[in-house]
Amino acid sequence: MKNKIYASPAEALAAAKQAGCLTDNMMCHVGGFGLCGIPEQCIIALRDSGVKGLTCVSNNAGVDDWGLGLLLATRQIKKMISSYVGENEEFARQFMSKELEVEFNPQGTLAERIRAGGAGIPAFFTATGVGSPIAEGKEHRSFNFQNKQREYIMETGLWAKLALVKAYKADKAGNLIYRMTARNFNPMMATAAEFTIAEVEEIVEVGTLDPDFIHTPGNYVDAIVVTNSEKRIEQRTVRG
Repeated sequence: MKNKIYASPAEALAAAKQAGCLTDNMMCHVGGFGLCGIPEQCIIALRDSGVKGLTCVSNNAGVDDWGLGLLLATRQIKKMISSYVGENEEFARQFMSKELEVEFNPQGTLAERIRAGGAGIPAFFTATGVGSPIAEGKEHRSFNFQNKQREYIMETGLWAKLALVKAYKADKAGNLIYRMTARNFNPMMATAAEFTIAEVEEIVEVGTLDPDFIHTPGNYVDAIVVTNSEKRIEQRTVRG
């Protein structure tokens, strides 16, 4: 079996580069929801790699000094495909000054676009967004579905060169288990890229994980790296 364990995020990215999956102007899936379940150390390594012109697919863009906010600060992101971006002042500045291209998606649509990419589905139709700016320029079709005639818009599946995901535990074959809210966009992103790097807290022997509780099968995962998580709080609220 191929050895998927790397000593550092930088070494894992070097393997992705050797496979042709770390290049300028590529699409990259980055897991997480807010600051929960983000592949934080892999994001830092991606920044340090110097790649530029990235199209990043992520629920959000982190905060100004953490997560994808680090790549916005270095101007390595050309385009964001996201559903929520409200916690990042630099993101807002670049967007308002037209320095950053943004493709907004309803959150469920974004999740389904990624899932579709991993399932080999190039496009699908959804009623979400019909009649809103989200639908502008997209193909419309009417379907009789669930005994109701409705208008739908076409959305395309998302397939990336590289996926960076964060899991709780992996075995040496790359089977992954996510913990609580970190099981957000990570599972579908892991399936929807040419090269997937999983940042984990622990690696165990093959056969240790209960097969019924594996969230991502190892055949989707190309590299595993153990890191120490820095669990930051996105919005800190305290009593007076």
